[in-house]
Amino acid sequence: MALRKILEFPDPRLRTIAKPVENVDDSIRKLIDDMFATMYESQGIGLAATQINVHLRVVVIDLQDDEHEPLVMINPEFDTLTNEVDEMQEGCLSVPGIHEVVERPEHIRLKALDREGNPYELEATGLFAVCIQHECDHLNGKLFVDHLSNLKRSRIKAKLTKQKRIEATL
Repeated sequence: MALRKILEFPDPRLRTIAKPVENVDDSIRKLIDDMFATMYESQGIGLAATQINVHLRVVVIDLQDDEHEPLVMINPEFDTLTNEVDEMQEGCLSVPGIHEVVERPEHIRLKALDREGNPYELEATGLFAVCIQHECDHLNGKLFVDHLSNLKRSRIKAKLTKQKRIEATL
């Protein structure tokens, strides 16, 4: 397993729409292993391939609780099962140090392929549903900051750009 570099907002590569995986083979399983290693090293709970500059529809999630197993989602799609929304504070490995409240549907049904290419479906609520939606957004070139006001998004972009300039001079 190799650690991969995580792209950070406002990197334009994060806006790339990921392509479907045509064939689940050893190269995809290696990508999945690298993604889990990178996510765990960065202390995240989810990672989309887009975030490591691989533009395929692959996501890994591990809420690191007793209720959910680590999850692989290949070519994920979800349907909203309720009009109710959850407001939850979100963060992102591609937007380091920033946490903001985002509204998302609270109950969804996921359809995806597993690590072996087998189709599965599951229903999710709460943090699990939020995480799935957040990571699927990445595959569509969208970040959680896109759910915020233009003013908040501009401030976050300015803050992260300034941080990068400071880090570059050190």
